[in-house]
Amino acid sequence: MRAVVTAMDIGRPAGLLLVLSAPSGAGKTTLARRFIGASEDARFSISATTRAPRGAERDGVDYHFVSPERFAALVAEGAFAEWAEVHGQRYGTLRSTVEEALAAGRVAVFDIDVQGGAQVRALWPASTVAVFVLPPSMQELERRLRARSTEPDSAIARRLAVARSEVERGCSQYDYCIVNDQLERALTELKAVVACERARLGGGEDRAAAAIAAPLRREELDPRPWLA
Repeated sequence: MRAVVTAMDIGRPAGLLLVLSAPSGAGKTTLARRFIGASEDARFSISATTRAPRGAERDGVDYHFVSPERFAALVAEGAFAEWAEVHGQRYGTLRSTVEEALAAGRVAVFDIDVQGGAQVRALWPASTVAVFVLPPSMQELERRLRARSTEPDSAIARRLAVARSEVERGCSQYDYCIVNDQLERALTELKAVVACERARLGGGEDRAAAAIAAPLRREELDPRPWLA
């Protein structure tokens, strides 16, 4: 029988790589920020990107903003744990970021696409948990994208087409799926997933967290409403 793990039983919790992926507009970045704000040992894995900063984004805080030439040099050096081209721009996670988080026993939060998530899992399968964040519906996702008022109809149509492909892959490949229809509930579910997985890595079980996390396993979700 597996032991029940409590905070008193654990010296230093196991390091965990938390991969969060979602279609653009599903709210995963907001969810990730709320999770990190509520977790003492969780940190964003800051990605490098070739795209320009948006709004109040800051270099070294939101992303490492680099030139296409510098990004290519980092790829050639083997510096990335994963990288991908998304909507014409490149994004990548540095290996050093991952290794530091695991060594320190922290939760490294990856706000990346499905392709990048698969690469992280392939390199660190035992330490990775992948969570796919779904919008309430595809209709709501389209409404959110249009509410941004930052892109033409053609770009929104492309994003919706990509979204359906990402939903199909995420719901078939990721460990858990969370529907982000109410932020506070989604946050509670994400906390439970992390607690459940960290207990598992420590060789035990967090029963309270597992009761919340179990219905979120991908095999419990019917993805057809998002793919219709």
